[in-house]
Amino acid sequence: MFKQSTVHLFDLIIQDDEKVTLDEVVLDDANRKTVEQLILEHRFIDEIHKHGLPANNKILLYGSSGCGKTMTAKAIAQALGKKILILNLSNIVSARIGETSQHLKQVFDKAARDKAVLFLDEFDQIGKARGSDDKDVGEMRRLVNTLIQLIDYFPENALLLCATNHPEIVDIALMRRFQLRIEYQKPSQETLNAYYDELQERFPTHLQSFERIYEVSFAEAKDHALTQIKAALINQLLKEQNA
Repeated sequence: MFKQSTVHLFDLIIQDDEKVTLDEVVLDDANRKTVEQLILEHRFIDEIHKHGLPANNKILLYGSSGCGKTMTAKAIAQALGKKILILNLSNIVSARIGETSQHLKQVFDKAARDKAVLFLDEFDQIGKARGSDDKDVGEMRRLVNTLIQLIDYFPENALLLCATNHPEIVDIALMRRFQLRIEYQKPSQETLNAYYDELQERFPTHLQSFERIYEVSFAEAKDHALTQIKAALINQLLKEQNA
């Protein structure tokens, strides 16, 4: 079914060794409980199987950008001591007919062999509803059919986490494959204030003053705060230099 791809497996995976603990991920109570149980299911997977129970291992993370989907995937991998493989979407998608499916199979096979956490970001780009792309309906159908097959046969001792900001355009047959669906929303003002407080505590008192913005994602809030902290630090260094 699949011809040998000319693209090396190394080029299909983003190398990211950042270590993230679950405590570093800002989650609401319901999502935290779901993620914690998922981790425990895989820690006790042998006992779960002895009772004839399946372990959830196909999870969709969806919702607002910059609200913790990638960090959640990294934290799950860290908690379970598993390698995380992050799909390099730009190298996976090929203009040559059929090669995108070959690339995906290479990555899925690698994750299965390594019992790893496979993270597919921007999942809607490869899991778009069949027939929704007028440019190449036939190729999109083949790609989604390949994904369905790869997901169906993905082993339980590995985890598949797919993230999207646009779940409404993901093919319905793919949506049915996910045992868990976790929604991420932009944080409330109260939640952001707690996040800003935690950020402040990482720095000396003279660097803790910065403007707070709201109705933004955690990533946007962090970038905004850290930019101001760096500006304050640079001003201090310049004053010391010119003293």
